[in-house]
Amino acid sequence: MDTEKISTGSTHVEIMDSTLRDGEQTNGVSFLPHEKLMIARLLLRDVNVDRIEVASARVSEGEKSAVKRICKFAEKDGSLDRIEVLGFVDHHKSIDWINECGGKVINLLAKGSEKHCIQQLHRTPQQHIDDILEELDYADKLGIKVNLYLEDWSSGMKQSPEYVYQMMESLKGTPIQRFLLPDTLGILNFMDCTDFVQQMVSYYPDKHFDFHAHNDYDLAVSNTLAAVKNGCKGVHVTVNGLGERCGNAPLASVQAALHDQLHVKTNIKEGQLNMISRVVEDHSGIALAANQPIVGDNVFTQVAGVHADGDNKSQLYCNSLKPERFGRKRAYALGKNSGKANIEMNLEELGMDLTLEQKRMVTQRITELGDRKEYVTQADLPYIVSDVLKHNTVEDRVKLLSYMVSTSYGLKPIASIKVSINGETYLADATGDGQYDAFVKALRKVYKVNLNRTFPRLANYSVSIPPGGHTDALVQTIITWHGQDGRDIRTHGLDADQTEAAIKATIKMLNIVEADQSVR
Repeated sequence: MDTEKISTGSTHVEIMDSTLRDGEQTNGVSFLPHEKLMIARLLLRDVNVDRIEVASARVSEGEKSAVKRICKFAEKDGSLDRIEVLGFVDHHKSIDWINECGGKVINLLAKGSEKHCIQQLHRTPQQHIDDILEELDYADKLGIKVNLYLEDWSSGMKQSPEYVYQMMESLKGTPIQRFLLPDTLGILNFMDCTDFVQQMVSYYPDKHFDFHAHNDYDLAVSNTLAAVKNGCKGVHVTVNGLGERCGNAPLASVQAALHDQLHVKTNIKEGQLNMISRVVEDHSGIALAANQPIVGDNVFTQVAGVHADGDNKSQLYCNSLKPERFGRKRAYALGKNSGKANIEMNLEELGMDLTLEQKRMVTQRITELGDRKEYVTQADLPYIVSDVLKHNTVEDRVKLLSYMVSTSYGLKPIASIKVSINGETYLADATGDGQYDAFVKALRKVYKVNLNRTFPRLANYSVSIPPGGHTDALVQTIITWHGQDGRDIRTHGLDADQTEAAIKATIKMLNIVEADQSVR
């Protein structure tokens, strides 16, 4: 069957998120039923993906409970047709399972390559087709819509295209809603994907095709773009690229590339992408790389001084990926590569006005610190300025006068503190799950009881040996706090003792909060 190469790129693309199904096949990831429901709600309501694949049928009772909860929520929300469950050609067992859960859409897993059909199912192609037709008829009787996965479709197109076309010819007249084309083993490249999708779309122009990428060669995003450019009307993604082996196409990267590179429309609310990324990071336990596009910690941070200088003058080092677009903000790193422009950007954001000579001195000190530990935060800057200029550029509004933390076998750790806040002295004590937890609870008590104010919420806590250090070196504790104004404050402390380092980081944070409070 010969055909002319075509380009039938869609102007609007459906996004189907499979974090709760394919993403859960990441080694070590298992979402609890209530976590699945929460993530499903966020994906549907906040991020506004078109569809979500939430589970594989017949996996476990816990999975069944999760699907029931999600379907119950979606039915009340008017979005039940956006909930999909992977099912199998298994004499109606999967369809019955989905029906019992209240689901209305099955993504039926059929074989898209001849070797899978014969060697795994031990069925001839025609027998497999007959089995599929029986499932379609049964689903129709129960009012369940069917999308069809052609599993291992990429291998099928490479090794047995006649089998793929036999499947399509036999099923093109059925009520299948969408044909899902997975690169199951992640073997495609941009050229292969272009060729194969063009063939499918040209032979069956009235059918809706979805493309499902895997990232084994780090080509999931580029293959997804190729599929859309050549006629696929839907694509499959996962939050943070979770998935088996090397994972799937990441939602944030695919969305940005579709919007900026192909200029196609989706229903995604880009401002929510960072939020859903952090939620899934927390509940999956899979940490994001700092350089993960769109959502990584460092992707909107300029390090080189020349870049900050260019941005300050004419946004010379900015592209279409504006951080504000994704609910984030640009930062300018402080370290040995920082130039005067980086320092000025950070000082301006903090509202600090220094002379040229003072800026030179601060820049020199930051370069020295960067050579030693490579990590300087914006929150350090007022303290560096104060130290360099030998005057109270930053007033210590919060001073830890004394404290005691203790722990005993069988008893909860105890903390007693004496702290000065804006010249007033306060005493408090508390117990906690650890020494630092007890210390923070004592501080919270001061803020709640004595000051009638809300203490910032601890958002992230990490401990490491500073770069270049050894096991007997100082401990670096980095803590991120979420303030009442929605601003995140990240501070760090260095000490030989982990608890002491965390306490130093906490006092730094409180001085920043109090300085802001005095300005207001």
